[in-house]
Amino acid sequence: MLRLEQWLAGRDFAQDDPTATQMINFVYLIADDTTRTAVLVDPAWDVDGLVAKVAHEGYTLVGALATHYHPDHVGGDLWGLQVAGIARLAALAPDARVHAHAEDAPWIERVTGVPVRDLARHAGGDELSLGPVRIEFVHTPGHTPGSTCFLVSDPTTLAGKPGSVTSPALVAGDTLFVQGCGRVDLPGSDPDEMYRTLTQRLARLAPTTVLFPGHDYGPAPTSTLERERATNPSLRLESLEAWRRVMGP
Repeated sequence: MLRLEQWLAGRDFAQDDPTATQMINFVYLIADDTTRTAVLVDPAWDVDGLVAKVAHEGYTLVGALATHYHPDHVGGDLWGLQVAGIARLAALAPDARVHAHAEDAPWIERVTGVPVRDLARHAGGDELSLGPVRIEFVHTPGHTPGSTCFLVSDPTTLAGKPGSVTSPALVAGDTLFVQGCGRVDLPGSDPDEMYRTLTQRLARLAPTTVLFPGHDYGPAPTSTLERERATNPSLRLESLEAWRRVMGP
């Protein structure tokens, strides 16, 4: 049975790190209560604490999912600050392989030092399973070439259990925020691809899908795609030309 937990930097981990507190990243635990296996999404900042937290909750960490290659999500050099990330995870949990989109893999190697050969490289539409828990890789380029959202579902999940999610969940990284979207002015970003991601690639997902973003930037930590489609300014622009006027240089 699916368990999905949203952990906030500076509150649930990395409490003594002022930069992590300022960046307000979310890290996600996706776990199956039957097999007691789990993966972490975007483990960074306090990797030792995150790995210990997984063990404390009684799960075996079998992998990590990278939404994209930026250091606040996978570790590396962030404005001269060395952020712990997947390189540290490899030392602590060598059997927990890191899964990422193939297009972001070379960038991850440059940022973290983790060789491409050590990554499990994916394309959109790939799936990973933890018991009955299904994780679909949804390729959502724009913020980075290989930005990926993870669509998480489990037909066996029961309502009412703490941490359980009964509707499909979209762990979106920096593609889609509550009331916003990821930047498109960074190296590797593509404004036009982001527009297609928001208006086409994510359009196929059910309105009841619960959005779990990569940062706590919005008025609430979660939302639904139905609510975001109705109110998120990034999803309300009617044409690519209008999008370019708002998001372009």
